[in-house]
Amino acid sequence: MAETHASIKSGYYGYPEAKEGPRTPFSHTAGANPVLRGLPLAVAGSAVANIRLLSGLLWGNAGFSILRNVDLDGYDPRYDPTVVPVDESDADISASIRALGSSYKPSLTATNRHYSIKDYHSAYEAGELTPTAVAEALLDLISKHPKHKDAFLEVRKERVIAAAEASTQRYKAGKAIGLLDGVPVGVKDEVDLQGYSKCLGSCKDFTSTKGDVTSWCVQKWEEAGVIILGKLNMHELGLDTTNNNPAKGTPLNPHNPHYYCGGSSGGSAYTVAAGLFPVTLGADGGGSIRNPSAYCGLYGLKPSHNRVSGFPATSLAPSCGVLGPMASNMADLEYTYRILAIPNPSDSISSMFPVPVPKPAGQDKVIGIYKPWFDLADPSVLNACHAAIAHYESSGYKVIDITIPYVSEGQLAQAVTILSEISAGVPSVSGLTSANKILISVGKQTPASDFLLAQKMRNLLMQHLAFLFEQHPGLLIVTPTTPNAGWHISGGAADLKSGVSDANMSVRSMIYVWLANFSGCPAISVPVGRVDAKEGKGKIPVGLMAVGEWGAEDSLIEWGRVAEQWAWEHGEDRMGKPENWVDVMELAKDRQGLGESGN
Repeated sequence: MAETHASIKSGYYGYPEAKEGPRTPFSHTAGANPVLRGLPLAVAGSAVANIRLLSGLLWGNAGFSILRNVDLDGYDPRYDPTVVPVDESDADISASIRALGSSYKPSLTATNRHYSIKDYHSAYEAGELTPTAVAEALLDLISKHPKHKDAFLEVRKERVIAAAEASTQRYKAGKAIGLLDGVPVGVKDEVDLQGYSKCLGSCKDFTSTKGDVTSWCVQKWEEAGVIILGKLNMHELGLDTTNNNPAKGTPLNPHNPHYYCGGSSGGSAYTVAAGLFPVTLGADGGGSIRNPSAYCGLYGLKPSHNRVSGFPATSLAPSCGVLGPMASNMADLEYTYRILAIPNPSDSISSMFPVPVPKPAGQDKVIGIYKPWFDLADPSVLNACHAAIAHYESSGYKVIDITIPYVSEGQLAQAVTILSEISAGVPSVSGLTSANKILISVGKQTPASDFLLAQKMRNLLMQHLAFLFEQHPGLLIVTPTTPNAGWHISGGAADLKSGVSDANMSVRSMIYVWLANFSGCPAISVPVGRVDAKEGKGKIPVGLMAVGEWGAEDSLIEWGRVAEQWAWEHGEDRMGKPENWVDVMELAKDRQGLGESGN
């Protein structure tokens, strides 16, 4: 047993006791679940949904009862991982919010990069483009091209045009709101948006019963002038990491159409990677921002738990899920995050957070690696990640070895938690895809005693992380984002039509991302390379991830900018536009008669 060192850190609400966890040996066992597709999947989905004995057997086969074998008697359950940094300054909140407008720090200039929000703003100010022309070009693309349409669940043309026309008039009058005015974006279908329904990627209706409302964080974007083109596709109920969605369509990876975009924020990832938008809103309950960001070569930020308010929308997974941005560059990611994270005075938790103005980075820059966990990744992924870490060392980061107890058990505890939370919000599996009929039915079998054990494990892990952050100020826990480079669509078109259940691959794809969701810590994924694909033309991106202390988004942003500079310095083998990239600006100029269509 570890020493009994324990302390509480000042300057935070809800900060866990800093207490080293048990020094357990690392263990990892790959799953042995069958891959189900086609008729066998349909039969299994129906059987599991209707025969409780089967769902109970599958619950046990998943290993969820393993927590009964862990000594957790010394830990109270922790049901919510929210930790709030205290703003001890006397800064005026309104002034702090206004200061966000000058916080944009442009990324490096490169010839083969995506358009940024600054590019759109500059084109509008120069009169080269209008927001209306951009919106019309995008609406045309979405309606005429199935590969783009599959990334959307709902588009309200009249609302899009109205927002674009209003922005166009503001630019003509010299009264643009700011950098985001007229910038096209999309939002994942986990938030509320006035005039839109909400289905969570399913054939069910989850539209808010609180009236025709818009989530707070989306309001902040709208107040900044964005044009929301619509609600974006997601894996049904957010319950896997592919965004395979036979009910609503499956967007294919712009880097290689034989691969998934990743999920569950697959529509958000596709639209940025393909060039339709510079930034989108995603949601992350088990890597659902970071996994697709890694698969599609993007930057994705999972903020501290509850830092971004989705009020009045209810969360699918209230103790694991968060909202955050996905972008093609760090400048856009940082700027849009700061707008999203403006505290909501009507939200009892969000209102406690400080305004996310940029803060000077700390002097300590430490990368912590738990080597046996890190090394579970595929060799090609490890090669790309090790190259990036070598650059961090040369850039002033100290790399140290750390340990984390119960990594495998912790992942199962997080899985028990999020599956139980989502299942509790879905009274009936009728109308769901076969794969999710199985998952929801299994999730409903979780005994209360096992759910409590999972929350005790959460507390143990949070206390251990607090111990690590106390021992190593400035620590970022670094791993590959996913152990695999992308997820190959091994069943081809048949899998897209009827779905697939590959529990082993699903669990493997989340072996790193779960910790930030379960602990409430912020995390970021950055692209650090590309590797050869199993099929088709186009290399597959690789992501590297850092998990920071609660409230340490600024440290993660600085870390992401270092990765961005290094990746671009090494050229298109690590960065650059995918082959399936759309030049929206040229299409919009063509509509205005100012240029030739480039696509």
